[in-house]
Amino acid sequence: MDKTSPAFPSFIETSRLALRAPHLSDTEEMFASYTQDADVARYMVWQPHASVETTHDFIAGCVAQWNAGLAFPYIITLKSSGRLIGMLEARPSGHIVNVGYVLARRHWGQGLMVESLQAFTALALRLPSVYRVEATCDVDNRPSARALEKSGFLQEGRLARHTVHPNISAEPRDCFIYAACRP
Repeated sequence: MDKTSPAFPSFIETSRLALRAPHLSDTEEMFASYTQDADVARYMVWQPHASVETTHDFIAGCVAQWNAGLAFPYIITLKSSGRLIGMLEARPSGHIVNVGYVLARRHWGQGLMVESLQAFTALALRLPSVYRVEATCDVDNRPSARALEKSGFLQEGRLARHTVHPNISAEPRDCFIYAACRP
């Protein structure tokens, strides 16, 4: 692990969820759960995966980033069944951790991403080197904005021409920036 990266645990548990480090064995379940779903990918920075091989390559990259301490892409599973339902990725940079997240469509609207974000953010802000957890979302992605707000993040502003969401436009789109900070 990079010496400047915070020491994130490989496992986080909530009342309904378990967040854990990724494994190559997650490939087929992740593909079936959400990576091929155009509705899920709509506001993502990646296009829907056309094959399980694309998802395998993605997970291999996640494992490599985790092992190098560059990013911490947690697989989100339901505790009740062990079923893979999404991912929350933490990307540390100095005292800031940027997070991105995705959830399988059949689990939308159940508060599961809010639960994941709250658990991760509380843990991250207890680490001595972390003072800020931040996330961005497309200005039209109201469900993501609501999840951040329900998780205790505050909207800090609008970032013009910030992120390319290839499933919407080839040009960078405006995004809102949200943050939760240690007092």
